[in-house]
Amino acid sequence: MIFVSGDGEFQGEQVDPSEPLLIQRFRSWLQPAPSAEDATREPFFTNGLIVLDTNILLSLYEYTESAREDVFTALESVSDRLWMPHQVGLEFVRGRRSTLESRKVALTDAAKEVNQHLMQAVKSVVAARNVVSKQLAKYGAALDAGEELARLINDSAANNLLQEYRATLKKHLDALKSQHGLPADLAEADDPVLLRVARMYGDRIGTQPDDSVLRARIEEAVGFRFPNEIPPGYRDLGKDTPLKAAGDFLLWEEVVEHAKNLPTGSRRILFVSNDTKEDWYETRRGAGGTQRPWPMLFEEVRTRADAELRIETPSLFYAGIKQFLHTDLNATTYEEIERVSSVQDLLVEEEADLVTVHNAAHTTPPPGLANEASRSVELTTAGTRTALESAAPSFRTFQWWLIGVTAQLGRREPSSAECKIDIAAAYRGDKAPPGSWEPATVFRPGDWVHRDSSWIASWFLRLFKELPQSDHAVLRSLAAQQAEANRPAFE
Repeated sequence: MIFVSGDGEFQGEQVDPSEPLLIQRFRSWLQPAPSAEDATREPFFTNGLIVLDTNILLSLYEYTESAREDVFTALESVSDRLWMPHQVGLEFVRGRRSTLESRKVALTDAAKEVNQHLMQAVKSVVAARNVVSKQLAKYGAALDAGEELARLINDSAANNLLQEYRATLKKHLDALKSQHGLPADLAEADDPVLLRVARMYGDRIGTQPDDSVLRARIEEAVGFRFPNEIPPGYRDLGKDTPLKAAGDFLLWEEVVEHAKNLPTGSRRILFVSNDTKEDWYETRRGAGGTQRPWPMLFEEVRTRADAELRIETPSLFYAGIKQFLHTDLNATTYEEIERVSSVQDLLVEEEADLVTVHNAAHTTPPPGLANEASRSVELTTAGTRTALESAAPSFRTFQWWLIGVTAQLGRREPSSAECKIDIAAAYRGDKAPPGSWEPATVFRPGDWVHRDSSWIASWFLRLFKELPQSDHAVLRSLAAQQAEANRPAFE
């Protein structure tokens, strides 16, 4: 039981001697999911240390300009109690550019997709005209009618008819760009979000752990906690490096260690995050599918730091700021918070079913699918068959790429049960995308068409050295075609 004095001062966790030992020992497991009606919330808002997860800070780049200002005002009202773990600071500084770039790519892709649909509409109109013209010519109802239809209905005429729709759709996409208020090519010194966050935190930022401490925490995460599904962060096992896989746990360790140094009598941590995956939240099947943070997280903070923890989503957190600190937010800002949170949830769900170059090496493709993909492009040499059946990480990446690229290029018909695959072997552009890429000049002239404006994935080049040369031409062709097919998405 948590006792709070009349002035709101935290007195620590007291044991009620009348409670049975079982209730005392496993109290965390008996608590309900966080809600706005929870009577124990207020002290965390008025007298607790507030830790914002990286996704909360990166969301500032996702809001419209007016909503961003509103959210900053709310955060600045509690700035004296904000504390940033070193891991959050590192992820925030490194992730801000990709967040901006993702928005730019999404809007650019949307504009190109709209244009593709309109172009298809033009083709459909002309195709419909051809159906009529064919019947007129076949049955001779009017010999000159076909020529008349060709003059009235053609690519140019259909394009003109669609101009109004094109302009309207473009106007709405342009409005989204202007409402955002942040260009994608911000320099660090010109980034108003970065500078405002820095001023908001001041010197309340955790220090970088020593190498020995960092190494021990990573080993604990990937060697013990994650295989045993001990939260937080165990769903990240399998990311391309142990350091990246342990990100959530490194953050967690900083929070727990920092809690130990808080003044006795006020050890409360309010952790705000949009991450509600199963390695942070427990789904309670017997309670209508409701979620609550894993009770063992609260128990660990109590046991190791003699502190109390509360975990809230951004929507609940900002509502709490209004409720307890009387810092109001516009109704439209709450809608923005819900929108961004929902989009992030959707991305997390999609990512769980998405095979990328980061998790492909640790994920086994469905039986027979890689072989089916290889047959569709006539990769049948013994060396390649061996690679398709290997469990080695590099070959698994190859297997997933082949499955994805053959479906993407229409070489085979994917089943509805196939998961999404986002693995590229090559890229067309003036600059290499993020990651490990080599210029296409590593290939001889004639082996690659756009050598001076193409980039080849390092894993793909390493694969070349291990696969039979007789299959190299097919592999290069598939990679080049994929680069062309993906090109609009990166412009």
